[in-house]
Amino acid sequence: MFTIEQIKAAHAKVHSGADFPDYVQDLIQLGVIFYETYVKDGHTEYYGEANYQITSGPVYEPLIIATKTDRIAFLDDLKAHQRGLTNYMAFCNDCARSGIAKWAMDMQKRTCTYYDWAGNEILVENIPN
Repeated sequence: MFTIEQIKAAHAKVHSGADFPDYVQDLIQLGVIFYETYVKDGHTEYYGEANYQITSGPVYEPLIIATKTDRIAFLDDLKAHQRGLTNYMAFCNDCARSGIAKWAMDMQKRTCTYYDWAGNEILVENIPN
């Protein structure tokens, strides 16, 4: 099964949202089938086959997640990030400001779903190849 160290090595190659498709492919090759990243502190819960699960520690100091979701601002920030205009930390700050609490990646469905602090689905995207 995969380790946090292997995931960190794959993530180290990500400098912007433009690098995301390659990161997803690296995770699939490691055996990750699903993960959830929490914007508050950047920790992630990773899942593999046979109920395998590992959790990373916090990545940064806690952010305050807005309780009112600004979907329009989030979509603008996401597009900028996907074009490579922001780094990971800037994107996390943008998510917190827009009320995005976490995102969930489903490698089998090939989707990335963003949720607000109340657990409402804000956006479902197809994972690019």
